[in-house]
Amino acid sequence: MLTLDKFEEATEVVRRVTADTKLVYSEYFSSLTGNKIYLKPENMQVTGAYKIRGAYYKISTMSEEDRARGLITASAGNHAQGVAYAAKAYGVPATIVMPTTTPLIKVERTRAYGANVILHGDVYDDACDEALRLAEEEGFTFIHPFDDLTVATGQGTIAMEIVKELPLVDYILVPVGGGGLATGISTLTKLLNPKIQVIGVEPAGANCLQASLERGEVVTLPNVSTIADGTAVKRPGDKIFPYLQENLDAIITVDDDELVVAFLDMVENHKMIVENSGLLTVAALKHLDVRGKKVVSVLSGGNMDVITMSQVVQNGLIARDRIFTLSVLLPDRPGELVRVSTVIAESQGNVVKLEHNQFYSTNRNAAVELRITMEAFGTEHKMEIINKLEEAGFRPKQIQAQL
Repeated sequence: MLTLDKFEEATEVVRRVTADTKLVYSEYFSSLTGNKIYLKPENMQVTGAYKIRGAYYKISTMSEEDRARGLITASAGNHAQGVAYAAKAYGVPATIVMPTTTPLIKVERTRAYGANVILHGDVYDDACDEALRLAEEEGFTFIHPFDDLTVATGQGTIAMEIVKELPLVDYILVPVGGGGLATGISTLTKLLNPKIQVIGVEPAGANCLQASLERGEVVTLPNVSTIADGTAVKRPGDKIFPYLQENLDAIITVDDDELVVAFLDMVENHKMIVENSGLLTVAALKHLDVRGKKVVSVLSGGNMDVITMSQVVQNGLIARDRIFTLSVLLPDRPGELVRVSTVIAESQGNVVKLEHNQFYSTNRNAAVELRITMEAFGTEHKMEIINKLEEAGFRPKQIQAQL
């Protein structure tokens, strides 16, 4: 049972290892949404994610015998680091099975805490099956990353901190993968104040909880596809599902494209690195059809590798029309490139890359293609540059940005 006494106990226990992630008021998102938006930066935890809470509390409740057998779990990364860190704190061995698609930074940091890492399968569910097999074969003590009431109790300590710091909060937005975080936060929130609305946020390409709630029973998705690797789960937890049915007020799903833009917003306006799963609640803010409310977005983690970060930034700039590519046809004669460059410079566009294709047609004198990738301040500025080129007699055609 998830009881107030257990949540209070867990709150005291996890204080031994957790950072004090005070709420951050967001002027930027507040102005965009018409609400008072606060961020709960669990990306600032020692392991880079909230998972340390549930893992540490779970291990604290185990017997010496269970811990001595060695621990094993499956994780897309953040729970892995939480278990590895907590196991090291208790001086017990840990084995972590992670999907082969797990970002390298999560794999390396898990190993850095002393855990034995095994890469298996394409998604979390494949890794979990392998971890369960090894637990039975080797006698390890298995720690489920979300379908465990004790783990969910540890994760729910976030709600204790939110309500203590912001007693009049109206909405709490929670990322959802398997549902452990949402279970802990929604259950404790309703125990503290039933009027607070708790909304789960899933990637549209991995909406296993939404599908299960609509069906009224736990269902397994045939496949998942999302850049939010930490929430790429096919099936929510069976043990925690009744709590989610009772305490979660709604589900919002967001597309991957929205996460890309949200990453750029967080970096530019809050100087924070938040992984794609942690950005679910930020992307969901514009889907919340309320005004004048106090809303807390839980940023569940910040473990993102540099290559993924670079890709997300580039795609975010393209999505915001901060980088775009135009194709212009020119007669192949001296001075034409200067004319194009002059128009762009006078419009304050910044050229990033030029591609001059003289073999666009068989008649070079009639037309060659010039592809121009440039920076702009946004959509309005991009259109201003395009209009200036048209006025100068060019016929610019926007194509897929090429970086």
